Amino acid sequence: MKKALFVLHQKTSEAGDIGKKLKKRGFIFDYVRPPLGDELPKNVKQYNLIVVFGGPMSVNDEEDFLKKEISWIGEILNTNVPFLGICLGAQLIAKYLGCKVEKNNNNLSEIGFYKILPTSKGLKMFESHNIFYQFHSEGFQIPSGCELLAKGDIFNNQAFRYKNSFGLQFHPEVNTYLHLKWLFLVLIKKPHVLFKKGAQNIFNQLFLRIKYNNSISKWLDSFLDDYLLQ
Repeated sequence: MKKALFVLHQKTSEAGDIGKKLKKRGFIFDYVRPPLGDELPKNVKQYNLIVVFGGPMSVNDEEDFLKKEISWIGEILNTNVPFLGICLGAQLIAKYLGCKVEKNNNNLSEIGFYKILPTSKGLKMFESHNIFYQFHSEGFQIPSGCELLAKGDIFNNQAFRYKNSFGLQFHPEVNTYLHLKWLFLVLIKKPHVLFKKGAQNIFNQLFLRIKYNNSISKWLDSFLDDYLLQ
């Protein structure tokens, strides 16, 4: 039986389509939530895949759990365990490798659907689809030794590969249910976030969710089978 570890950063966080698709591929799961006091496993080689998801915090915060998680990510990068960092997860990889994670010069956010531009290294990966859901206000530099796979207009770096790991600034795990859940929770807790400079309005987001949900799902199937789990 194949086993994956999901590292989540809120009580309400879910693995979305990544969890569903991996279950169909025969995976079972362990979950840890470091901000809630869960300990990160010491033996990472027990897993066939590790995924670190996003969260509302910044990698630049001084929280102890973030410092521990960044150091722990370094342990994964020194193994052959396939590793995926999404949004905050990708930024944590970049931070470990010594790169800055920061806002862009125009203080713009990406909240909604945005086109990414594949590099020569990422042409095949993104040939079927290149518009993805995003939810962030900071971006990462590309660490030394990485292959840049995709760029963006607002945040320059959108996807990279480093040894056994992939870092994605966007959220391919978010399906219709998870998208609606995120919007609902943000509207209740921090509604101003959805009106940050650069964010798409909610109705446009929902229209684009209907338009692109199936093609993002198919892209994720291809990414899992042809890249991450190879």
